[in-house]
Amino acid sequence: MTHKRLWIPGPVEVHPDVLQACAVPMITHRGKEYQKIHSGVKGKLRQLFGTEKGHVYLFTSSSTGAMEGALRNLCGRRALSCTCGNFSERWHDIALENGKEADRYGVEWGQPNRPEEIDRLLSTGKYDCLTLVSNETSTGLFNPLREISDVMKKYPDVSFAVDAVSSLAGVPINPVELGIDYLLAGTQKAFGLPPGLAVVWASDRALEKSAKVPGRGHYFDLHQFRKMDEKNETPETPVISLIHALDVQMTRMLAEGLDNRWKRHREMATTCQEWANSRFKMFPAAGCWSTTVSCIENTRKDVTVKQLYEKLLERNAVISEGYGKLKERTFRIAHMADTTVAELRELLGWIDEILKK
Repeated sequence: MTHKRLWIPGPVEVHPDVLQACAVPMITHRGKEYQKIHSGVKGKLRQLFGTEKGHVYLFTSSSTGAMEGALRNLCGRRALSCTCGNFSERWHDIALENGKEADRYGVEWGQPNRPEEIDRLLSTGKYDCLTLVSNETSTGLFNPLREISDVMKKYPDVSFAVDAVSSLAGVPINPVELGIDYLLAGTQKAFGLPPGLAVVWASDRALEKSAKVPGRGHYFDLHQFRKMDEKNETPETPVISLIHALDVQMTRMLAEGLDNRWKRHREMATTCQEWANSRFKMFPAAGCWSTTVSCIENTRKDVTVKQLYEKLLERNAVISEGYGKLKERTFRIAHMADTTVAELRELLGWIDEILKK
C-alpha cells in the first residue's frame, strides 16, 4: 500500500517514533505502570499550557466529545455560540442537541467573531456560557482570541469554553492568562498523533460551576475525571496506546523547545500564505490567517480545485478540498505538527509545476 503524504488539517502525518509508541504491549489501566505514564503526560502538558494551575484531563474520544462535555458541564442557563465556519456551527448544534438553550452569534465564513459584538451580547445578562472556536479549520481563520478574552474578563459569571482543536501545540495558548475556563484540543492535528484522544484543561472555576449544573451525563462529567485524576487514572478505560504515544511526542516537543516549535509553525504559515497570495488568494480576512492551516481561494481559470487535488495525488500528496459550501471554491494546506519548512516548500513547488503545465 503506497503511503500518501497528508497535507490535510487532520489527521496529519505521524512521526515514525510516535507510530512505534502506539505499538507497545498492553498494560492494565488500573496499575502503577499506567499511572506513571498518565502523570508524566499531565506534567508535560502543563508545560505546553504554560501553567501549573487548573486541571488536565485525557478524554478517550474525538474533540467533538470534549465539545459536548463543555456544554454538559458549563451551560446552566443559556449558551452564546460564536460561529464563523463549519466547526463552530457544529458546536452550536451540539448545544441544541443536548437540550441546552443557546443563541448563535454568527458571521460570514472567513470573517472573525468580533469582540465588541460579543461584549454587546453578553451585556444583556442572558448567558452563562460562551463557546468559541479559536482556529476554524474549515476556513483557515484564527479568531482574535486575546481581544475576546479581554472582553470575557468583564463577565466572570460566563464560562469561557474554547476549541483549540487545530491550534494547540501549534501556537502558545495559556488558559490562565486568557481567562479560559475550558480549553480542548484533539491530538490528531498540531500534536501529530493518530486520532482518538482529546486533551482538556479546566479551571477551578469550571469545576465549581459544573458541580451545580444538572444533567452532566456520565462519560464527560468533569467530576468523574476529578475523582479518578487523584490516582492518575481516568473514569473509563483510556486509550492506552495513544496516551503512551502522547508521552513520547510531548518529550519530542520539549526537546525541540516550545519557542522553536512556535517559530517553525509561524515560518511555515508565512511561507505558505505569501506563496498563496502570489498564485491565488488567501480566503480568510486579512489579519486572521491561521498558523496551522491555510485556506486558499482558487482565483485562477486554468485549474480547478479538483484538478489540483488529483494531480497532487499522482505524487502521493493529499491536500484538502474546501469544506462544505467552500468545496469548489477553496483548498486547504495544513502546516503543523512535525512538518518542516523544507517539506512544505517541496509541496508548493509541485503545485507550481502543475500550474505551469
